[in-house]
Amino acid sequence: MAKSQRMTKQKTAILEILRSVESHPTAEWIYQEARKKIPGLSLGTVYRNLNQLRDNGEISELEFGSHQSRFDGNRDNHYHFCCTECGKVYDIHMPLIKSIENRARAASSFTVTGHRLEFFGVCNDCLEMKKAI
Repeated sequence: MAKSQRMTKQKTAILEILRSVESHPTAEWIYQEARKKIPGLSLGTVYRNLNQLRDNGEISELEFGSHQSRFDGNRDNHYHFCCTECGKVYDIHMPLIKSIENRARAASSFTVTGHRLEFFGVCNDCLEMKKAI
């Protein structure tokens, strides 16, 4: 395995953090959590390891049009909900709609190998805050 592919203590800590949450955190949040385990850790090291984990297929990088990517340690294909108020990303636990891939194949000349689906709206926390105002 190449040097960049080693499972270092930094990479292990980052992966453990991502696999322990469903919150799809930003690199900065991961950095703050990882520093609790590895105080001398730099933000650059977190970004470098996140990129390597993503490139190796161990995590997903999610972009929802904001300036910060979010990361997901769950590699099983699943759907997401992005709150347009606070920007938090949640997993939606529902069966995959495999028929949508067949419909995409039929509507195009492309070879469809999978799909990614995101829902957008306002999360329960933000709705509750609006009610309280």
